[in-house]
Amino acid sequence: MYKACYSPRYFAVTHTNSMEKLQYVAEAVVEQSLAQLIEPGDIDLEILRTLHEPSYVDAFLQGKKPLGEMSRFKWSEQLRDAVLAIQAGQLKAAEIALNEGACANIAQGFHHAVYECGGGFCTFNGLALVAQQYPDKKIFVLDCDQHGGNGTAEFTTRLPNLFNFTIFGLRYGCRDFDRSIGRYISRYDGTFSQYEQILYEAFEQILIQKTELLIYQAGMDCHQADPYGSAWLDSVALYQRDCMVFEFARKYRIPIMFVLAGGYQALPELVELHVSTFRAAGQFY
Repeated sequence: MYKACYSPRYFAVTHTNSMEKLQYVAEAVVEQSLAQLIEPGDIDLEILRTLHEPSYVDAFLQGKKPLGEMSRFKWSEQLRDAVLAIQAGQLKAAEIALNEGACANIAQGFHHAVYECGGGFCTFNGLALVAQQYPDKKIFVLDCDQHGGNGTAEFTTRLPNLFNFTIFGLRYGCRDFDRSIGRYISRYDGTFSQYEQILYEAFEQILIQKTELLIYQAGMDCHQADPYGSAWLDSVALYQRDCMVFEFARKYRIPIMFVLAGGYQALPELVELHVSTFRAAGQFY
């Protein structure tokens, strides 16, 4: 059984279900014996001050407006503690994945955060964080959230060991850079066949880049019933997407770490979609 990082500290009340869902996913993972939960511990705050503009980090830690709420979440001590615990989970999950081949962090909220500030329900960029803390490892982010990973794309210009490949139906200001590729698929006129072809392109890039750790953003906001979703992308297709990613990583023995990313349906349906990713991982790990 593979491992997944989680702590009850991850939970925080927000105006979305972005943080609330983590608790329910973790409970389902335990009830269905899909992964072994690991407590992530704490993170050194100085690490975050080297990842992001220090004044932004301090504003968030102290709850100073407006900078401290650039993620669009109303600040609270509970939110601060949850975000810090989740970032610790990023580093712990990366360590486990590198040592054991696969690990999850039952977390979200990373890819819209840029160096200067957060945005789009993302406070600190925990994807770039892994690349910063493992400068001698080639880190590849495969971002399958419905929104383009603009923050991670920008971080590729700061971190030479980071490569970003983002597949989206909503651009969210995402731009391409030398080590960041964005691929758009229409929410209305796309097909899963197109999605598969783009995944194969991503897999090719993962091999070209000689990836040493793959970080998979298993977003569920692209599901057809999501407010931001693609009409043609159903639950069966998303499970197939997840299986394709895990099968590829296993075949080529590339350590993989995965996170939940976005999803905005009602909690019962959303939790089931995220749990399906853990089932898919269990087919190969």
